Amino acid sequence: MDKIKVEKTKPIQLAYIEHVGVYGEIPFDEYIPRLYAWAKEKKVRPGFKMISLYHDNPEEKPPAECRSEIGIPIKGTTAPDKEIKIKELPSMEVAVIKHKGPSSQYKETYGKLGEWIEENGYEWAGPSMEVCTKKPKVVGNETIIYATVQVPIKKK
Repeated sequence: MDKIKVEKTKPIQLAYIEHVGVYGEIPFDEYIPRLYAWAKEKKVRPGFKMISLYHDNPEEKPPAECRSEIGIPIKGTTAPDKEIKIKELPSMEVAVIKHKGPSSQYKETYGKLGEWIEENGYEWAGPSMEVCTKKPKVVGNETIIYATVQVPIKKK
């Protein structure tokens, strides 16, 4: 894990699929190809990095009820459809930490980030975002994730 820093994001137009359920069981291998095929069909230019938004804390809400949005940035204009929605993510101030390791270590990454936010006089100001920086790798029985975790913050 790297050190934590504060950054300002750029606005992003996000095409995404809504998911409700255990975060560790999200079918990324199904959703991501579907999003890229949709972008091609709609003639919008997709970005290369997948972005996931996580709305709920699985320690505070039953994991089966946790809401997430799995998406890709797009450039261009098109209408959403029944399954794929579009939203504008505004520019925002975020606390950022890099995660490189098994998904089982996310709890540790988020714990470290949460402590830093509290210790530095901030509070969470929206859903956490994970930007995949590289395709996940399977090593042994574990999936190694390469992601930048971003949490919108505001001063208390």
